[in-house]
Amino acid sequence: MLEELPRRNYAATTIENYIHAVEEFAKYFRRPPDRLNREHLREYQAYLLRERKLEPRTVKLHVSALRFFFVKTLKRRYLLEDIPFPKVPRRLPIILSVEEVGRLLDSARNLMDRTLLMVLYSTGMRNRELRSLQVKDIDSKAMLIHIQHGKGGRDRYVPLSPKLLETLREYWRWMKPKTWLFPGTVDGWRADKP
Repeated sequence: MLEELPRRNYAATTIENYIHAVEEFAKYFRRPPDRLNREHLREYQAYLLRERKLEPRTVKLHVSALRFFFVKTLKRRYLLEDIPFPKVPRRLPIILSVEEVGRLLDSARNLMDRTLLMVLYSTGMRNRELRSLQVKDIDSKAMLIHIQHGKGGRDRYVPLSPKLLETLREYWRWMKPKTWLFPGTVDGWRADKP
């Protein structure tokens, strides 16, 4: 499984989560996971939902890991009905009011924090994507932000609003980042690293 997941280009966090899920499955039955079968899968899924009271999304992650282990790694011909995904309720996202967004942005300690919050809020990008943003990813002519190696290793573009561009320009004049838009620190000093 450790060989098969990277071969299929799974993300490091997904690999870690899948390995952990299979380990928990084996520990529950106190047997090597390759000695377990469909009935064990059914019992374990019921245990996760009823006894551990895990959210359906979390159980879905466990099921995905076990599907991968049995079907892709062990090459067992299980049908998808043998390892079903629990029904996940669709929830609408919580939308902040204009006043709440204003309070959030006003709570920033400095211009860098304010710019970080504005980029996250206005683009919907993930934290990891934000940390990996480079100065060259901001295209003020096309009014786009290029997100490289996002979820699933995919690149994409998100719109750049005029208000965000104004804040990014103010931030750039103040911080003067070289490569990384939001550079990190080493031993308390700013470094040219994400």
